[in-house]
Amino acid sequence: MPLSPPLPYSPEIEEISDDETALVGQLNAAFDEILRTTHQDYGKAVRAVHAKSHGLLSGTLKVAADIPPELAQGLFAVPGSYPVHIRLSTNPGDILDDAVALPRGLAMKVLNVEGERLPGAEGRTQDFVMINGPVFTAPDVKKFAGNLKILAKTTDRAEGAKVAASKVFQAINGALGAVGLESTKLAGLGGAPQVDPLGETYFSVTPFRYGSYIAKFRLRPLSRGLTDLTGNKVDTSLGKDAIRETVRREMAHIHGEWAFEVQLRRDAQSQPIEDASVEWKEDEAPFVQVATLLLPPQDSWSEAQVRAVDEGMRFSVWTGLAAHRPLGGINRARRDTYRHSSDFRAAANGCPLHEPLAQGAVNG
Repeated sequence: MPLSPPLPYSPEIEEISDDETALVGQLNAAFDEILRTTHQDYGKAVRAVHAKSHGLLSGTLKVAADIPPELAQGLFAVPGSYPVHIRLSTNPGDILDDAVALPRGLAMKVLNVEGERLPGAEGRTQDFVMINGPVFTAPDVKKFAGNLKILAKTTDRAEGAKVAASKVFQAINGALGAVGLESTKLAGLGGAPQVDPLGETYFSVTPFRYGSYIAKFRLRPLSRGLTDLTGNKVDTSLGKDAIRETVRREMAHIHGEWAFEVQLRRDAQSQPIEDASVEWKEDEAPFVQVATLLLPPQDSWSEAQVRAVDEGMRFSVWTGLAAHRPLGGINRARRDTYRHSSDFRAAANGCPLHEPLAQGAVNG
């Protein structure tokens, strides 16, 4: 059956609810609770979400030549190579023992990007923020705000209890997975399989403008060194930072290669903009590779990378080109809340956060 043509972008595709501004205020209040608690605990401010890093990597994003016209959009309009910074993480705002099994995150900052910027997006960078699953844990801003309010109350509460609960959730989700019924809710609560982040596939989960069209994004491992790690469990009994140590050991020799893929929206009913919990099925909207991410062997936890990337950078879907404008309620909520969190971190730590000026150079 032939594919439907990609649907065009227009500002009218977004539907903004009357209570969205109030809900963003609730999200900021929940972030504040997390930020204040962790700042007091650690003696420094950390991110309100994805606080713990497992690996900090540098490499190159190579945009392919001869891309079909509908895919040659924005950053991917012409072939070229861009330096990138990568941050691997897990999603809570507190820095937990790796025995608490949680979804993986991957943030990528592409440098030296030219083009019209999103409002307030300084510098010449394009950020992509992804997780290792195809859907968001909440369909809309209202549910997201409710979930985060509950999560904020668990910050700084009995790490040992979280480890024990995580083992229970993993067992339940493992049993559900055996019959094809994995729970994204259980995964978010600590029931995600404790897999090696280098073998994972990462998704934007929310939609974005893609020049004249609309798309979601995916990073899929290609090289043998990565695909051999897909599904591998990390032995977290080896230490509270076992994932970080595993990634560091593996990246000392792995030549990492990922496909950066684009999924163009082709059906308005089955591929919604405002419900981030709905997966866009590949048989209706296939992912197509437009670039390759190359990460050579390196030290994934060097002092220089920790200082420059983990402490000196912020990652936001609203940092980038107007051609890749974030779409939908979850993304609109991220605009103010991500900035709110990074402003708190910069003020508390006494170091303003700026976009990198060029490869290997960070201002601030």
